[in-house]
Amino acid sequence: MHKKTGLIFFPAFDWAISPTHPEREERLLYTRDQIFEEGVMDLPQIHEYAPRLASIHDISRTHFCVPQVQSQITEAHLIASGSILQLGDSVVSGEIKNGFAIVRPPGHHAMRVVHGNRGFCNINNEAILVDYLRRRHCIKKIAIVDSDVHHGDGTQDIFFHDPDVLFISFHQDGRTIYPGSGFSNELGGPGAYAKTLNVPLPPGTVDETFMYVVDNLVLPVVNDFQPELIINSAGQDNHYSDPLGSMRFTAGAYADFTKKLKPNLAVLEGGYAIETALPYVNLAIILALADIDYSNVMEPDYWPGKFKESPEKTAQVHRTVEQLLETWTNKEHADLHKLFGSGKYYQRKKFIYYDTDYIEEIQLEQVRRCDECPGYIAIASRANRGNPAPVSIYAITIPLQACQTCQSEAYDIYEQVKKRQEYDYVYMQDKFTDTCRTYAKSKEQEWVTEG
Repeated sequence: MHKKTGLIFFPAFDWAISPTHPEREERLLYTRDQIFEEGVMDLPQIHEYAPRLASIHDISRTHFCVPQVQSQITEAHLIASGSILQLGDSVVSGEIKNGFAIVRPPGHHAMRVVHGNRGFCNINNEAILVDYLRRRHCIKKIAIVDSDVHHGDGTQDIFFHDPDVLFISFHQDGRTIYPGSGFSNELGGPGAYAKTLNVPLPPGTVDETFMYVVDNLVLPVVNDFQPELIINSAGQDNHYSDPLGSMRFTAGAYADFTKKLKPNLAVLEGGYAIETALPYVNLAIILALADIDYSNVMEPDYWPGKFKESPEKTAQVHRTVEQLLETWTNKEHADLHKLFGSGKYYQRKKFIYYDTDYIEEIQLEQVRRCDECPGYIAIASRANRGNPAPVSIYAITIPLQACQTCQSEAYDIYEQVKKRQEYDYVYMQDKFTDTCRTYAKSKEQEWVTEG
């Protein structure tokens, strides 16, 4: 018997940014109605799972939530994230061949440090899944392909220095849309160079160019990387009817992409054309995952040849793809000292804006350059959250692959920073031992969670 495709629906009825916000429960309800009307849930190739909750430690394994996880999330976030972990367990165990988490709230704009909601996201569901699968199932190499119209800047931030996670994002050019990032020169840190690849697409990009990117960059790079698991951040706001994007993808192209990529897990991200896109795109993706004919899934107002793209735009994308493929092919010969310097630490300063909560954050990230492992990351962050004084934190993350030297250095720094009493909160995220610590200066108290 062929293995089934797993589905989880979670509309999050009790979570909303506002009653009329584009990211609202109807995004899933129209899809649910369409799928039931078509009888998809009765097909033998489909198995529906009930949602489950992620744990607080599942979140703290990935994020530094300020001041703590419970301050930044609701039960809806735990259910959305836990639903993805449920499908992850089922795929790895062999119970199903692949899965699609049609859940909300979304997550791919949430970065490692979380001071609030940005891009409708508080926590990053895909990143939480990656850390969970590594800890629970010892999976090492994972590819994440983000097909949202907005650059997956949160996912990129979390895995920018991770050599075992390939992150590819194709999206509308950041000069024309939120979050204003995702350019082709964003290629990962010194220990993970070219493991981040971004394809900024000009507004108005059509299916044919979408497929060119998939066939000539995404698939060759993913196949060369040879991941143990492939995750699709399945944003659907590249659709031609989406109110927040300016692209011209169709439901059929999304299905073709899914069939070619063969993701183990697809996770719903954006997509705000509640009636005209989401029911058709989600249905097409489900059928593609289940190896069921989707050729008759077509939007009522679409006909082949409806959209045309200028030769100049097509040529622009082709050049970007060729340059990125060359970067990937020659990554082992790149002069990392020239690109990143040769000091003990590589550092970068970041200015981060939380567009939903109007928070401004200044962050200094330092990465320990190590020949034995990816190195620990230390982050000093200061955010204006509407309080009389900004909130300051210092956070250290030790990677799962950390060597003994980096582990010892990281803990020494953690203890030193605590003693100096310079920051409101000090965090230690030790993925090697699956232990997380939070120290609050005001209470002179430390909390510890363990997996």
